[in-house]
Amino acid sequence: MKRNKLSYAKYGYIFSIPFVAAFLIFTLYPIIYTIILGFTDFKGLGTTTFHFLDNPFRNFQIILANPSFQKALWNTVFIWVVNFIPQIFLAILLSAWFTNGQRKIKGQGIFKVIFYMPNIITAATVAILFGALFGYPMGPVNDLFTTLGWSEKPIYFLQNKWVARGVIAFIQFWMWYGYTMIILISGILGINPELFEAAQIDGATNFQKFIYVTIPNLRTILIYTLITSMIGGLQMFDIPKLFVQNSGPDSATLTTSVFIYNQAFSGSYLYNRASAASMIMFLIISVLSGIVFVLMQDKYDVKERRQIKKIQREMKQKSRNGGNI
Repeated sequence: MKRNKLSYAKYGYIFSIPFVAAFLIFTLYPIIYTIILGFTDFKGLGTTTFHFLDNPFRNFQIILANPSFQKALWNTVFIWVVNFIPQIFLAILLSAWFTNGQRKIKGQGIFKVIFYMPNIITAATVAILFGALFGYPMGPVNDLFTTLGWSEKPIYFLQNKWVARGVIAFIQFWMWYGYTMIILISGILGINPELFEAAQIDGATNFQKFIYVTIPNLRTILIYTLITSMIGGLQMFDIPKLFVQNSGPDSATLTTSVFIYNQAFSGSYLYNRASAASMIMFLIISVLSGIVFVLMQDKYDVKERRQIKKIQREMKQKSRNGGNI
């Protein structure tokens, strides 16, 4: 007798309808609309009509030749690199410390909460906090410098472009190293314990186990961390916008996201050029992510996959020719 089989697949489709509808309305439609605006003359508050340009890439050419955009792109890359390098090193060291089975660290949960806590504080709060710390003429940092005799009079720290960039880089590092640490700890806990046991039997030290076992097996997690950090870093907006007014001295803290915001919502409301700048950043992020993914692949794994594909092609060719496999 045939039993009637119940199919639960339709319930999955039903439950996914709200997400699909929200994605189409609030994500896909704005993306497509933004792409279209990049090729038009759409600008001005209250404008509802637009026309496609005779030279469809005119907005892109203007943005790429804009000195402010070039400076914003350089600032963005510089701030991200300066905050990511110490962030990833500290996160790796803390991850190794927390996951070392030979060190019975008391209160691990409290430490993890403390390290992760800056990530859950809103950007506006952090910007106000550090703005007050480096306040002029009165602020905790100025008071400290005066008390220790390092300065006879208050210093306007945020009028120095390198200090302004450095503080923003430090804020980004301080806010995100805990998140990176949690991701890396999860990756380390997912490594097969037998690998560490085998290394210990062979006489490997903790440092050797970390270098030759932990790091190679964290390759996928490191790729994920690097790419997501790069995407977030190239989209920095909250802290640079709120921490220093008018992007600081000589536009030192102007980032690409702030530049796009200024193009779209200040002055002449150049929505078309803001859209073009958004698409340029999308292409830059996509290309850099692809490069990172290719460079950080395991060469032995890639070679093995190529050999498997080669063998599969040879087997298919033999089967087509009627040969024995």
